[in-house]
Amino acid sequence: MEATAADHRFAEEYRLAREIPRDGLTAWRAAVAAEVALSPGALVVDVGAGTGAFASAFADWFGVRVLAVEPAAAMRALIPRTADIEALDGRAEALPVPDHCADAAWLGSVVHHIDDLRAAARELRRVLKPGAPVLIRNSFPGRCARDLRVRFFPGAERIVDGYPSVEETCAAFASAGFSRVALHAVPQESAPDLATFADRVRRDTDAKLRALDDEEFEHGMRRLRRAAAQEPDRPAVSWMDLLVLS
Repeated sequence: MEATAADHRFAEEYRLAREIPRDGLTAWRAAVAAEVALSPGALVVDVGAGTGAFASAFADWFGVRVLAVEPAAAMRALIPRTADIEALDGRAEALPVPDHCADAAWLGSVVHHIDDLRAAARELRRVLKPGAPVLIRNSFPGRCARDLRVRFFPGAERIVDGYPSVEETCAAFASAGFSRVALHAVPQESAPDLATFADRVRRDTDAKLRALDDEEFEHGMRRLRRAAAQEPDRPAVSWMDLLVLS
């Protein structure tokens, strides 16, 4: 299905609101490097690549080739096309990727969007080389207190409570022969200060905020603006989990 004008506006708003500046991802680069040795020329499958922020980061950080798989045409259109990045139309449950070709798979903030996690696990088993890891960056129930959105919009925690848990995710992947290797909380600097972070908040593009009612959202924005005024130099640092399976 072709993207509509509204789809393109949503994708642009998503990129503005959700993409983290590269300098804010330093800890993620180190966390990934600690879990998998990605040498130049290796192949990474980025599942649910969105607008391509991490596809670009992986290519720049490690000199790898990236197959960026994204089902939304408007989001996919914003993925940078380079010699190292190929954008593909596909879903986690049906990856348009050859068998046993990838040295790692990256799932960034996508597990809760996958309809059939066991089918996705089977697909990843198919496309990964033996022993290659699945790297999952996500919020998980019971582990999201240091997410800035949960801090300022407490109702967001009940949204995360509906996501697959670490245990449920591991069980789904175990059905395809994967085992849990590591689980780390990793910081990321979403903006240089809380005021800038507040300016970038877009309710409609954020799964954690969309389901809040008007009162919850406005109360959260007031809390965020107050904190920004009280701590004008405080970086907007949030935390997410890195779950590694192999």
